[in-house]
Amino acid sequence: MAAASVPVALAAAAAVLKAGHWQLYADRHRIHLTPVARRSCPDCRGEGGWWAGGPFPEMEACGCWSERRELHIRLLPVPAWPDEPPF
Repeated sequence: MAAASVPVALAAAAAVLKAGHWQLYADRHRIHLTPVARRSCPDCRGEGGWWAGGPFPEMEACGCWSERRELHIRLLPVPAWPDEPPF
């Protein structure tokens, strides 16, 4: 019974992430959610920003994604580097 509910939960989570314009990255140490530019944005048209003119052009980030927070959830601590050499 529980094995049958896992694909349904994964499909629901994928639909929520896509509808909320989030990108998910997960590994054993963390879950990282980052905002994605909206395709329906009238300012950037889904590109995420635009290039500002001048001799050294820089990309101006659009507010449809840049003003939203990134979410980090730590799962396991990252192992510390040893102080001693490996051999």
